[in-house]
Amino acid sequence: MLDTSPVPLPQSPAWHLFVPKLITVLREGYGLRPFRSDLIAGLTVAIVALPLAMALAIASGTTPDKGLLTTVIAGFLISALGGSRFQIGGPTGAFVVVVFNVIHHHGYDGLVLATLMAGVMLLIAGVARFGYWIKYIPDPVVTGFTSGIAVIIFSSQVGDIFGLSLSHVPADFIAKWAAFWDARSSMNPSAAAVAFGALGVIIGLRRMAPKQPGFLIVVAGASLLVYLLHIPVDTIGSRFGGIPNHLPAPHWPEITFGHLRELLPSAVTIAFLAGVESLLSAIVADGMTGRRHRSNCELVAQGAANIASALFGGMPATGAIARTATNIRSGARSPVAGMLHAVFVLMFILFLAPLASFIPMASLAAILVVVAWNMAEIEKFRTLMRAPRGEQMVLLLTFGLTVMVDLTTAIEAGVVVADILFMHRMSQTQSTEAGYPMWQHDEDDFTRAPNGGYNQRDALPAGVEVFRLRGPLFFGNAGRLADILDALIGPWPAKFILVMNEVPILDATGAGAVGEFIRRCRAHGAEIIICGLQTQPQIVMNQMNIGQNTAKLQFTGDFPSALALARGGNSS
Repeated sequence: MLDTSPVPLPQSPAWHLFVPKLITVLREGYGLRPFRSDLIAGLTVAIVALPLAMALAIASGTTPDKGLLTTVIAGFLISALGGSRFQIGGPTGAFVVVVFNVIHHHGYDGLVLATLMAGVMLLIAGVARFGYWIKYIPDPVVTGFTSGIAVIIFSSQVGDIFGLSLSHVPADFIAKWAAFWDARSSMNPSAAAVAFGALGVIIGLRRMAPKQPGFLIVVAGASLLVYLLHIPVDTIGSRFGGIPNHLPAPHWPEITFGHLRELLPSAVTIAFLAGVESLLSAIVADGMTGRRHRSNCELVAQGAANIASALFGGMPATGAIARTATNIRSGARSPVAGMLHAVFVLMFILFLAPLASFIPMASLAAILVVVAWNMAEIEKFRTLMRAPRGEQMVLLLTFGLTVMVDLTTAIEAGVVVADILFMHRMSQTQSTEAGYPMWQHDEDDFTRAPNGGYNQRDALPAGVEVFRLRGPLFFGNAGRLADILDALIGPWPAKFILVMNEVPILDATGAGAVGEFIRRCRAHGAEIIICGLQTQPQIVMNQMNIGQNTAKLQFTGDFPSALALARGGNSS
């Protein structure tokens, strides 16, 4: 049973926060059966990661072997040292924009130094326990910059999709499209046919055979067709000369104060993206498995992995949400699956690297189009566009600045505007509470009657649970709802009463948390009764279609009505 008052938790030594989940798994006992499951999952994820790593490296403005090296070095360390049982690390689409810009302005050596700096920042962030701060990034900001990155990734592949002959591809979004238009007469119909054919096969496989490794099938099939039919298109071999079949020796980059100062903004952006995406991925894994990750341990692992990746000549790395989900669906049981995925990619480099020379660039471009579509989060974007105007503005501002200016500016502006918007809403809280000033909350115990709602559990029927939320529910504390369900001990209740009469303000992130709360309750067969919903939260939930025409969900005006409804349902 839940209690609305905070319960002191037993204190654990601080170092427990940084124990890798691999150690925890080994202490619990790790045998042959879970190893078999991890082996299959690791192989499955490696098959997905192999073409993706090369494609992301090329889109970032570097060579395909850099993506493979990052998958091996950083992917192994993220799993071995991380705070999640199921995290898969490596290069991701989130880094494409910043990596491309760093290489464009500072060369590859600049990227190595920026990645090294970002790794150190992540280590410090983990040790300083900043892992909890992920909850302070509002949904409109995250969705805005990921959707913007998706647009940029798609734009970067137009040249390879149509086989355009370009001596130089500008980094600026408008200039890039102008260059594509100027080079339209050089279009290669063969490259376009390979790209659109590969795209069609990927979409078809996802609909008809979703468990098949579509990316690998497309790359292998396109390579075979191009080789056998002598189709005149660019390949990895013709553009990059193939990939090495060995790992390079680690080397320390040249470090000067001037370089550190120039690359500091880029390093901060890389560290921010690595931290945010890795923790978001860990949260997704928790939701799929019911486990809990160690956020600060995860940041430390990300820092160590990025430092190692830089020393071996790789790229920035973070947790990959799609590959982590694939790992879980493939039956992974522990971090060993992620370590094995890196080992399988290493085996490809050592024994099958020459085959990569035959991969057509157009097929990799098709893969990145699919990656961009998945990153765009179209449905979530649409949902947030139904949020209050202020959050729509944050979403569009972050999206527009990501595409038209740069990612660092977009994130800074999005977070600042979101904070200003929140402070503005907080200033309106007093009038929203209809004559109950905020400062009177401290006098609660003196001014309210003894039976004024503090004994809400006394009359609960069997099989009914209740929780009362107090104060604004926004991006900084929306995780409370998930914590409520995680704290449940024993069987799930048949009905759950959520009391919201003291929630004066709800933002898009808070509304999304309410929607996720409803989804989880329904998934366990529990009915939900929300009572006391105030005007502003009700408007936001209606705008975002949360709770509309939802089965097993009812609304009442106050707690006694909710209690009567729950009691009546139990007696029927």
